[in-house]
Amino acid sequence: MGWMRYELAGMDLADVRFAVSPLNELVLSLRTWREPGRYPLHLPWLRRTQEARSRLDGEMLLALTNEVLWTPDFLTPRPRSPLTRIDDELAAVAATPDGVVARELAALHPGGRPAPFRDPLPRVRRRLLDALTAYWDACFAPYWPRMRAVLQADVVHRGAVISARGAGAMFADLSPRVSFADGVVSVRLGSSTTDLRRPTTGEGLTLVPTLFTGGASAPISAEEPPMIMYGVRGTGTLWQAERHVAGAALVAVLGRARAGLLTALEHPASSTELARRLDVTTSAVNQHLRVLRDAGLLTSARSGRSVLYLRSEVGDALVGPTG
Repeated sequence: MGWMRYELAGMDLADVRFAVSPLNELVLSLRTWREPGRYPLHLPWLRRTQEARSRLDGEMLLALTNEVLWTPDFLTPRPRSPLTRIDDELAAVAATPDGVVARELAALHPGGRPAPFRDPLPRVRRRLLDALTAYWDACFAPYWPRMRAVLQADVVHRGAVISARGAGAMFADLSPRVSFADGVVSVRLGSSTTDLRRPTTGEGLTLVPTLFTGGASAPISAEEPPMIMYGVRGTGTLWQAERHVAGAALVAVLGRARAGLLTALEHPASSTELARRLDVTTSAVNQHLRVLRDAGLLTSARSGRSVLYLRSEVGDALVGPTG
């Protein structure tokens, strides 16, 4: 059993920061393709995306993880903030030195390179990026607002634990694999026998919540930036249909479906996102949204390829402060 031990500089918690990585989630989710039985909480998502996944470059995507569910470190980079963008992370992957890409892909499958990795490296990299981009667009983009909300809620919770009970309690609550004592954060490294120790001076320690692990992990290299990925709280609620409770008077005026939509639109959302969140068809949502907008209860604006809806001032007044 191996360990990664991070020495916090002077036990200064200003060196500890939280961040969210869309690319980490995208890559780690490939584990659910290979071993769906180990991720039962994500089975509803796997069912919903089954048709879309059948049209993707599954040969390349599945080659990016192996039998022990490892993934290359260059595909799970340390994010910089809770607001990291997938486009920025994919650009960083495109700029990864050839030597790093070749070394990590070879280490991923030491028994021999699978077919997608046998082409010249520039072609492999291009195919890899195209496959990940298509996977994001088809299976993640429609669900990302919901995923991101769970991840960011976890970050808020960890901050509250630090304030109320201290850093030791926060680290201990991340995972049974993580502990904190005398200014050192220790992470137990699964099946690895590596035992490493490094200071965080000048780099800090980044804590990254993820929906696609049940424990915690760290890069198995003293050269990689200090980072711990840990299982997020609330994954069990992620794929449950949301039920926004509208007031009885509002239901009486608008009907239950439209009252629920109006109540849900405290923050901007697209019809596709609303359909996913409420577990109804997009066509039914669009019909109700048009009626609510024509009545002056919603406003709409285009954002990229989507139209976002938000309650108008009249809609806010109708819902009231308690919804």
